[in-house]
Amino acid sequence: MSITKKATVMAVGLGLVTLSACGSSDDDQGSGGSARTVTLVSHNSWAVSKDVLAEFEKSSGYRVKVLEDGDAGQAVNKAILTKDNPQGDVFFGVDNTLLSRALDNGLFQPYEAKGLDRIDATFQLDRDEHRVTPVDYGDICVNYDKKYFEERDLAPPSTLDDLVEPAYKNLLVTENASTSSPGLGFLLGTAARYGDDGWPEYWKKLKANGVKVVDGWEQAYNEEFSGSAGGKAAKADRPLVVSYASSPPAEVIYGDPKPATAPTGVAEGTCFRQVEFAGLLANAKNSEGGKALIDFLISKKFQEDMPLNMFVYPVVEEADVPAEFTEHGPAAKDPATMDPAEIADHRDEWVKSWTSLVLK
Repeated sequence: MSITKKATVMAVGLGLVTLSACGSSDDDQGSGGSARTVTLVSHNSWAVSKDVLAEFEKSSGYRVKVLEDGDAGQAVNKAILTKDNPQGDVFFGVDNTLLSRALDNGLFQPYEAKGLDRIDATFQLDRDEHRVTPVDYGDICVNYDKKYFEERDLAPPSTLDDLVEPAYKNLLVTENASTSSPGLGFLLGTAARYGDDGWPEYWKKLKANGVKVVDGWEQAYNEEFSGSAGGKAAKADRPLVVSYASSPPAEVIYGDPKPATAPTGVAEGTCFRQVEFAGLLANAKNSEGGKALIDFLISKKFQEDMPLNMFVYPVVEEADVPAEFTEHGPAAKDPATMDPAEIADHRDEWVKSWTSLVLK
């Protein structure tokens, strides 16, 4: 799943339902059905407020149809396989961990979005060719259950090095790096920290210290992590989980009753920065509608609506961030990062090695 979190899954885990953006009827036929219909293909964490989407549809004259296609990895792979006859006009949800795969396969056509100058250059990872437009960012980080550590008078871990210490044996659950976006991001964070030669040794230590690996974020966070609302209901016993810096605000916002402070915290020395993009699909049938939709995704209106729907941070500099984010889940101050070219050179090899090392 993407940085992109997960808000839909998070809300379901907390017993709620988020808004799903779909402005078309069953009679619409996607981008080929009408010149006034624009189709967005995304992962299953897409969400937007109905009034914000309605305002775009009214002002632009386009109706928005949304096709949700599994988690980020699945959605990207399917989009590549169907690129000659795409399902839609715009793809949203490819992140920096998978960006090179999409670009190398010619998934997008160039488009320089209106308002791109309001986005910091550090997010514009394809700024020379404009095949993708940055929309949001977030940090994959280890979250901890505050109550667990307070009751045991044990300091929660703060760095990757801490996680291999005996005090934290059998406490961490993470996602499979070959099937999960946060799982892959966590692997890349360890590679950024320890290097190509050092990360395997780190994972050997982590495995020896009892790390548990599950398929995806939903299972890890809502079933295995003792600090989440879903985990409490499931009587989970792992007080450490690979999730996001914005997960604690979700626990506050969706809490019932709503807590004054977040029951979970973030180990800032474990964070890896994830940036998410949208792109105009090659062979899109409604490229003009697609361009208008991409412009909308980086509009101030959408950017300010996005955090509380998808639990990610806006990339547009003047977009206000909700108070719940600044109080309970600010972005990491110094997250690990990695050049997409380096990810492209090593990702498949690292995932294969990780699978052999950790799962066998």
